[in-house]
Amino acid sequence: MVPSPPRFSDIQNHWARLFIEGLASRGIISGFPDGTFRPNQAMSRAEFAALLQKAFTTSKKRPYVPFVDVPAKHWAAAAIQKAYEAGFISGYPGNRFRPDASIARIEVLISLTTGLEITSNTPSETKAAFPEFYQDAAQIPVYALDKLAAATDAQIVVNYPNVKLLKPLEVANRADVAAFVYQALVYLGRVPTVSSEYIVTGQKTVAVSHKREFRGVWVTTGWNIDWPSKRGLSVEQQQSELIQILDRMQGLNLNALVFQVRPTGDALYASELEPWSGWLTGTQGKAPEPFYDPLAFAIAQCHQRNIELHAWFNPYRAGTSSENSPKVPPHITLTHPESVYTYGNDLWMDPGVKVIQDWTYNVILDVVRRYDVDGVHLDDYFYPYPVSGQTFPDNETYSAYQATGGKLSLADWRRNNVNQMVQRLATGIHATKRHVKFGISPFGIYRPGQPPQAKGLDQYEALYADPKKWLGEGWVDYIAPQLYWRIDPPAQSYPVLLQWWTDNNPKRRHIYPGNRLSALDGKDWSISEYEKQVEITRNLASKQSLGNIFYNMKVFSENRLGVVDVLKASTYAELALAPSMQWLDDVKPGLPTDLELKDGKLSWKAATGIRSWTLYKQNAATWKLVRILGGTTTSVAVEPGTYALCAVDNLANESAGAVVSVK
Repeated sequence: MVPSPPRFSDIQNHWARLFIEGLASRGIISGFPDGTFRPNQAMSRAEFAALLQKAFTTSKKRPYVPFVDVPAKHWAAAAIQKAYEAGFISGYPGNRFRPDASIARIEVLISLTTGLEITSNTPSETKAAFPEFYQDAAQIPVYALDKLAAATDAQIVVNYPNVKLLKPLEVANRADVAAFVYQALVYLGRVPTVSSEYIVTGQKTVAVSHKREFRGVWVTTGWNIDWPSKRGLSVEQQQSELIQILDRMQGLNLNALVFQVRPTGDALYASELEPWSGWLTGTQGKAPEPFYDPLAFAIAQCHQRNIELHAWFNPYRAGTSSENSPKVPPHITLTHPESVYTYGNDLWMDPGVKVIQDWTYNVILDVVRRYDVDGVHLDDYFYPYPVSGQTFPDNETYSAYQATGGKLSLADWRRNNVNQMVQRLATGIHATKRHVKFGISPFGIYRPGQPPQAKGLDQYEALYADPKKWLGEGWVDYIAPQLYWRIDPPAQSYPVLLQWWTDNNPKRRHIYPGNRLSALDGKDWSISEYEKQVEITRNLASKQSLGNIFYNMKVFSENRLGVVDVLKASTYAELALAPSMQWLDDVKPGLPTDLELKDGKLSWKAATGIRSWTLYKQNAATWKLVRILGGTTTSVAVEPGTYALCAVDNLANESAGAVVSVK
C-alpha cells in the first residue's frame, strides 16, 4: 500500500501516526501553525485538560473551586474547570493546579480511568501479572495500582519503544497522550481499533491465518433471472427469496454476492437519480409497497452472514425489448433522449457524450456514498456487442470530437471514452471510501491470438474495452474475466486463458475468473468440470488468481444435479475470508478485548469498524478456522479446547488471535 500523506509533516514514520491522525481527523487534537505536530514534545497539564474537553463528554461529578494559579482569563480555564468537575484531574496542596507543569505518563492513565470510570473485572489478577506486562513494574506507585490494572485491561496503555516498559514516572509527550486518549475512545466504542505493536494487551496472542479465497456468485435481477423470480412479488416474497439465496450461499461457504442493482438505467434501490426498476415491481418508477430498500436489505443480510456485497452496474444499457413497462422520469431516455440510441433490439447510451459519462459516474458514486457496499462491479457491456449489419450510431458525437481538434481514430476514441470512465471511477470510488473495491468482469478473451491459440470475439475492437490496460494502470482492484469455456477445447481453454490473464497483471491485482455455471447439464458440462476449474484457479494463486465468481445463482438455488452438495463436500468444505488488498489498506485491526468465559460461552466486547470475527481452534501445532462470526456478534458457545479469536475489518484485514483456553 502507498500510504496517504500525513496530516502533519513530522509524523510520516512516527510510531504514533495512526493514533494522532485518528484524533486529528475528529477535531480532537491539532498541530502547530508550521504544519507540525511535535509528537515528542512534553504535554502540560493545561494542554491535557483542553484535550480532555474535546475528546470526552462527561457529566459534572463535583463542584469546582477555582485554582489560585488558574486565573479566569487563562486560555485553558474553562477546560480545567470541566476536567476537574468530571473527575479527570485534581489539584495540588494549596489549591494549585500547576497548568504549565508537564504531566507524567501514569498521571494520564489515572486521569482517564478515573474520569471515564473504567474499572478492572479482575484487578487482583491483573496486578499480579504486572511483572509480566511491565519490566519496570517496581516503579509503579502503590496509589496507581488499581487504576493501572483498569487501564491495562481496557488496553489503554501504549508503550514505545518497548511494549514491556511502562516508564510510569516519565513525562508524557504529545504522542503518548494521543495514543492513550485514542485507546480510551476505542474502549468506549467511539473510534475503530488501530493496529500497533505497542499496545499492551494483557492478552496472550498468536499469529493465525487461513487460505483466503474470493467465492462469488452473480445474482442477476434483469429479466428476473435470479431475483426476484418474477415481477410484482410482495415485499415479503421478495425478501424471503433473497434470504433463501443468501442462506444457500452461506451453507456453501461462499463469501461474495455480486448483486445487479442497475440493469438498464434503472435502480434496484432508492435513488433520486434513476427510477425504480420494473424488474422489481412490474412498473418502472414504482417503489416496493410497503416500502423497503432492496439494496440496503441485501447488504444488511449479507453482512450478518459474512458475505461481501458488490453492487453490479451496467454502465450504458438503457433498455431492452423484453421490458414491458414504459419509461418514466428521471430515466435517461426521457431526460437526455438525444444521447440514447436504438441498436439492435435494445437502447444504449452513448459513452462518448459528457452528460452520459457524468450520469454513469454520479449514479455509481451515489451508491458508494450512501450504502455500505464492499465493492463496485461492472459487467462486460461497454460499447454494445456488435449487431450484424448495424453500426453503432455515434457518428455525430465522433464528428463533434473531431471538430474540436480531436485526432484519435474512431476505434481509439471509443476505447479512450471507456478508459477515461474506468480511471475516473477508480479514483472517485477510492476517494469516497478507500475500502470499497472496484472490479470489472470483461469478456474472457482479450484479443484473438492472445494467447496464440485463442479464437473468438475481439473485445478490444468490438466492445472497445481494454482490460489489459486497466490491469497495467492498476485502475481495478480485481478483474473477473468471463472464462465461460471448458478446460479441453484449445481455442477457448479455461486454463490457457486464465494463465494469460495472470501473466498480464503487472500491478498484481486480484484475478477472479468467472465460471459458466449456467451451462451445467451433466453431459458437456459436468460438476467435475467446475471442480477442476476451481482447482486450476487455486493452482495459480501465487500469480494472484484468488477465487471464482459463478454465473448464475439460479443453478445453486435449485441445486441442479446436486451441485451444491458436491461442492460443499469437496471444493468448498472449508470456511474462508475473501483475500485482503494491501494496496488499499494493510493495517490490521486491534485485538478483541474483554474476553470472558462463562458457562461454556466465550464473550468479548463489541468494537467499531469490525466486519467480522474469526475463531480458530488449536489442533496440536496447527490452528483451524472453525467459525466466522458477524461483526455485531459478541459471544459464541465453545467446547473444551484452545481457541484464538481475531477481529476482521471491512477489507478482510485480520488481527492477531487472542488466545483463550476452555476447560
